[in-house]
Amino acid sequence: MSFRQTIHGNACSDRGFKVVIDHKERKILISFDSKCVDKRHKKWLQRVKKRVGLDELNPQPYWGFDDLEHKAGTKLLNTFYVQAKVEIRRKMEFYHYTKVMILQKFSFEGFLKALEEGKILVDFDARTGHNHGTKFRMRQDCLPMLYEKVTIII
Repeated sequence: MSFRQTIHGNACSDRGFKVVIDHKERKILISFDSKCVDKRHKKWLQRVKKRVGLDELNPQPYWGFDDLEHKAGTKLLNTFYVQAKVEIRRKMEFYHYTKVMILQKFSFEGFLKALEEGKILVDFDARTGHNHGTKFRMRQDCLPMLYEKVTIII
């Protein structure tokens, strides 16, 4: 058995999954909408219907705002963000640093906005006997939106 899927809050994936931000309940939910499933996955959808039905996930997986804000905030409190151009000459790598920023004070609101806009992706990689778990992945150029204070050094 395997479940591998990359989803975000901007649109459903080709298999009908989406990230939904519920500000009232203070939850980031994983949602399923069978009407969004691409025609290419017709056989897969039939198996899902037979095994569990085509309704919303029940129970519906979620992260609570408070738990996630605490965990992300301790890992992403402050950071340097460095961009470089890489050149390989005679099998050696040379770096030309083009931009350096100090990013301070993690913003959970920025995190939620990035999730809703599809700039943060949620990667599921669960397989029987070889589970890699769930990860949040961000488009590189969007990292500054997660911070309240951005200082450009170069």
